[in-house]
Amino acid sequence: MATEAASVYPSLEDRPVKGTICLFDVDGTLTSARRVGGSDLVKQQEQLGTASINVTSLFDFSFAENGLTAYRLGKPLASNSFIQWLGEDKYQNLVDFCLKYIADTKLPKKRGTFIEFRNGMINVSPVGRNACVDERTEFEAYDKVHNIRKNLVESLKKEFADYGLTYSVGGQISFDVFPNGWDKTYCLQHVEAEQAISGVEYKTIHFFGDKCFPGGNDYEIFSDKRTIGHSVSGPEDTIKILRELFQL
Repeated sequence: MATEAASVYPSLEDRPVKGTICLFDVDGTLTSARRVGGSDLVKQQEQLGTASINVTSLFDFSFAENGLTAYRLGKPLASNSFIQWLGEDKYQNLVDFCLKYIADTKLPKKRGTFIEFRNGMINVSPVGRNACVDERTEFEAYDKVHNIRKNLVESLKKEFADYGLTYSVGGQISFDVFPNGWDKTYCLQHVEAEQAISGVEYKTIHFFGDKCFPGGNDYEIFSDKRTIGHSVSGPEDTIKILRELFQL
């Protein structure tokens, strides 16, 4: 499909607005509120691709896990690893603390997969990532009242103050943990590298996300001086702003 896309769209250096790029969060921005969950490439494929269409062929750039896994025109770019950076001992300390905390926390429901290890981070979910849609919605409402995720994050910040980690709440049921600087701004290095590859310099970088408030997982890239941030309420809002921006 990457080959087919290349035959439909002109090369990056021949685009009508070649100095402008739009970057999108997925969940709550390009798709409805989390149904399959997660930000790794497999989950992006579930949300945006089909059985016959690879998600990396739908966009010039595909950034999973904040850009730790990255594709340019359907081909992989260099990746990085959270566990190599942190080390096994510290990683286990972090995981053990989360599991003990969740075990001692009373919730309306608990399901499975409380910690999901990804290439560039871990994703922690007190209710469990196996929760169904109704259970996710129930937890989200409960969390807004009881601050389950917020309190766990504060405990982690205190316990592992010297680990150099960032905690970012996103979606309905979980939060991400990753090294400082490995937030969504990490992907901007790939965008900036395009000038050396094709000569295209992206002077205007629009970012669209639904968690752009402080503590939300879109905040860092939304507020970065290199981007023009757009806070959206869902896919329809994203479409509306795009039409206004580019007179579509």
